[in-house]
Amino acid sequence: MSDPSAPDRPGIGAGGRESGKPGDSRTDAPSTTIDEPDPHRWWALAVIATAQLMVVLDATIVNIALPSAQRDLGISNGNRQWVITAYTLAFGGLLLLGGRVADLVGRKRTFIIGLIGFACASALGGASPGQEMLYLSRALQGVFAALLAPSALSLLTTTFPGGKDRAKAFGIFSAIAGGGSAIGLLLGGILTEWLSWRWCLYVNVFIALLAVIGALTLLRDRAGAKGAHLDIPGVLLGSGGLVAIVYGFSRAEPQGWTSTEVLTVLGVGVLLLAAFTWWQTKSPDPLLPLHIIRDRNRGGSVIVMGMTTIGLFGAFLFLTFFLQTVLGYSPLSAGLAFLPLSAGIIIGSTQISARLLPLVPPRALLVPGLLLSAGGMYTLTFLDIHSTYVGHILPGTILLGFGLGLTFLPVISTATMGVAPRDSGVTSATVNTAQQVGGSIGTSLLNTIATTTTTAYLTSHLAAAAREGPLTPAERTRIVNTGTVHGFTVAIAWAAIILLTAAVIGALMINGKSPRARAAEEEAAAKAAAPDAGR
Repeated sequence: MSDPSAPDRPGIGAGGRESGKPGDSRTDAPSTTIDEPDPHRWWALAVIATAQLMVVLDATIVNIALPSAQRDLGISNGNRQWVITAYTLAFGGLLLLGGRVADLVGRKRTFIIGLIGFACASALGGASPGQEMLYLSRALQGVFAALLAPSALSLLTTTFPGGKDRAKAFGIFSAIAGGGSAIGLLLGGILTEWLSWRWCLYVNVFIALLAVIGALTLLRDRAGAKGAHLDIPGVLLGSGGLVAIVYGFSRAEPQGWTSTEVLTVLGVGVLLLAAFTWWQTKSPDPLLPLHIIRDRNRGGSVIVMGMTTIGLFGAFLFLTFFLQTVLGYSPLSAGLAFLPLSAGIIIGSTQISARLLPLVPPRALLVPGLLLSAGGMYTLTFLDIHSTYVGHILPGTILLGFGLGLTFLPVISTATMGVAPRDSGVTSATVNTAQQVGGSIGTSLLNTIATTTTTAYLTSHLAAAAREGPLTPAERTRIVNTGTVHGFTVAIAWAAIILLTAAVIGALMINGKSPRARAAEEEAAAKAAAPDAGR
């Protein structure tokens, strides 16, 4: 386990060389990481943030466009889930591979390839004449997103290795990571209502073009690791296991958790990941060096990230349905309703966490943040068919957003801190994998809870009402809406419990010191060693 009080500068020890274990043949040559701050680092952040926003947007923007695309291309109800699943399978399953590719061939090069590929896949999807091409384009988007997302976070980690600048940069990045999904709902509503569902894909071409120009002119990076080899068995086991897990959760909603298909696929996924873990202890060039996640703070941050994403996706999923099916909001109005949540995340990340993270331990921010998020989620369990947006939804979403803003920055920063540059890509991929798998679990698990609860409610209440006499259409609609909202609130309650559990895990596992405390310890150690050095 690595020292939680290790220097803030990833993997750089005395003399500017990458730190490595004694006898580790994979320890790199002297690092080419630049000691002086990059004079273009804030413009570089804008490029990285633009790319990250594109990836995050795509997770939700297509959800708003899906009904229109389904009608236009004649997609059946049974097949429409593949528009989402094709993306999540490729993205979630290939993230570890994408992170290691960034480490081997260079982060900037991988970043640019990911941008260009994502833009081409988006253009292909927007021009789709039929459903098959749309599925293919979504899968290709996932492939290139798996290259793009970890290389973006890795570039951020090495561009801002420490100090107050790191906190500010990660605050902006965390705000985008958390609030971008809500912005995607708004942008999807605007493009779908005013233009066409196809523009929800075409818009990525313009975003990627700007990011590529910025990357070519503003980003700088070391070359790839020479002489390193890709862990092919690790790729097959790790990617195969992640694909099986993500697919299993995606099939749990339509098939049920006890179906043979779901249990078999999830079982295969667990076995493959267990074999992957074993192989990583034997491989000379592991895809995911286990020392990365054995670190108490880093491992705890990855777990907290996954659990937090479950809660966030739960809020998006059920509030989107509530606003449109119960309150009758249009897609655009529903997207606008999420802006306060995004604002809360942005303010919490950039104005609170970014200012306090250099001064306080990470858990002093993330634990209160998760408690606030759980509280905001809990307030949404009181929704009913008579609830209003301003009176019942707005307060909870603001509290939820502010709490998540306090949480994302310390979690992402802690998860990527203290990693040698040669491992920064795969470490970033691990954080992204936690987000992606957490989103898949949140969508499937909470939706299953909601639908099961609603079904049980409707079965009992419709039968009871029918015994008293024939139901009018208005009475039946009222019972159906009440049962639907009841299912939502039960699932939201579970999401609040998951966020509370994440707070407990964060309090117990993440015990790293503040950057100021680490700097003071390093200075004291340097002074203590100075007399010895002069002898």
